[in-house]
Amino acid sequence: MTPRAGAPRLVRPLLAVFLAVSAVHLAGLLAGADTVHLVTKPLLMPLLAAYAAARGGPRLLIAALLFGWGGDVLLMPDADAAFLAGMGSFAVGHVCYLWLFGRARVSPSAGLAYAAVLVTFVVLLWPGLPGELRIPLTGYSLLLTAMAWRAGALGRYAALGGALFLLSDALIATGIADWPQLPAHGFWIMLTYLAAQYLLTWGALGGPADSAGAAPGAYREGSIRI
Repeated sequence: MTPRAGAPRLVRPLLAVFLAVSAVHLAGLLAGADTVHLVTKPLLMPLLAAYAAARGGPRLLIAALLFGWGGDVLLMPDADAAFLAGMGSFAVGHVCYLWLFGRARVSPSAGLAYAAVLVTFVVLLWPGLPGELRIPLTGYSLLLTAMAWRAGALGRYAALGGALFLLSDALIATGIADWPQLPAHGFWIMLTYLAAQYLLTWGALGGPADSAGAAPGAYREGSIRI
């Protein structure tokens, strides 16, 4: 399949800016600087999406990242309606990822392990969840778990990204269920989330950019990437 045109000269600057803004965002969370959080969080996924576009990345990858941005922004207000809307935006992003992964074979044993984790976690979490969020969160968790499992279709980096995405959202869910939280809880949520999105992007692009900004081997004939 013919790759989309990218912007090779922008690849490294965009990646550098994404990493720098991510570092500032995480430092702001550790420092409890709310203004830094409010300013940097809406920039993260657009920068990663721009990097993917500059690499000539798949449209479905870029769409998944932008729906992730929608989720990031919608989750910022402390309101139930905004939370549900943000979860919905992330859910659409997971559908984009699943479509991107295609029908490539992934480990059935990993699928069984993910299913066991999902069932166990939902059972443990259920009593502490608000009644109106139990069904939406369970449906979302099923979709997220499927995405995390199927991410292995793009290789080990994407598989790790899928697992970290699941961990990040699990940390959010424990907060909703009023479980004891880690110190600097928001920092760990965002660290695992940013790592997840970057590794999923890495996997979809086929690895690091070469000197021309293209992913080596990312667009082989018959590839699932579109």
